[in-house]
Amino acid sequence: MNLKLKNPLVFLDLETTGINIATDRIVEIALLKIHPNGKEEERLMRINPEMPIPEHASRVHGIYDEDVKDKPTFKEVAKSLAQFLEGCDLAGFNSNRFDIPLLAEEFLRADVDIDFKKRKFIDVQAIFHKMEKRTLAAAYKFYCQQELENAHSAMADTKATYEVLKAQLDLYQDAEFEDPQGKVSKPIVNDVQALSDFSSYDRNVDYMGRIVYNEKGVEVFNFGKNKGVPVEQVLREQPGYYGWIMSGEFPLYTKKVLTAIKLRMKDN
Repeated sequence: MNLKLKNPLVFLDLETTGINIATDRIVEIALLKIHPNGKEEERLMRINPEMPIPEHASRVHGIYDEDVKDKPTFKEVAKSLAQFLEGCDLAGFNSNRFDIPLLAEEFLRADVDIDFKKRKFIDVQAIFHKMEKRTLAAAYKFYCQQELENAHSAMADTKATYEVLKAQLDLYQDAEFEDPQGKVSKPIVNDVQALSDFSSYDRNVDYMGRIVYNEKGVEVFNFGKNKGVPVEQVLREQPGYYGWIMSGEFPLYTKKVLTAIKLRMKDN
């Protein structure tokens, strides 16, 4: 089943120095842009992360320091990447929890203003896990009846993710899904907004879910001693908490969201 799109949809996959959103860096990025008319554009590039690639990471994706030493840094390609992503919704495999947050961090470090929160996100892994509970290679075999060759090659993973999503639309077009509240509905609709809603695990305010919306739509902290407490209440009653987060190893986007809330409080 082909995708019904109003905006271009970019499938992305990152190979990185590790899995820490705040401190690790991109070494390879693959982008596959699907236009509403079905036209496809690919962009694949290796990036100099400006830090050593740990051996355990290189064993996973096969990219070593020697492979990227002469490649551009992310800051050098950030503006062209932002242009490629302009006006696009985003999709990937575990992209809501890893690829999009880490990419957003790289753009912030490069001082390129791009707000992914204005985009719709489709996480193919979320759909897969809610319906089948497996991995990308298993998903590709299950949905596409093929073995995934060159797994952990960024473009191979990106193209496989695109194929899996189209197969999911075919397989689940008549399926019913019971949400945690027991509500039964048809989940897999060929619509980017519906797919984005279905593949979201929570109501994050920042990408990593350190701050989330509660059932009343109020921003609350989602970790530590203040879990479940409204952010504005914490900032009023514990003035040192803001400084602790800003000086800690939290993602830049989390700090940006927290600062925006603090500034909003001053204006009210």
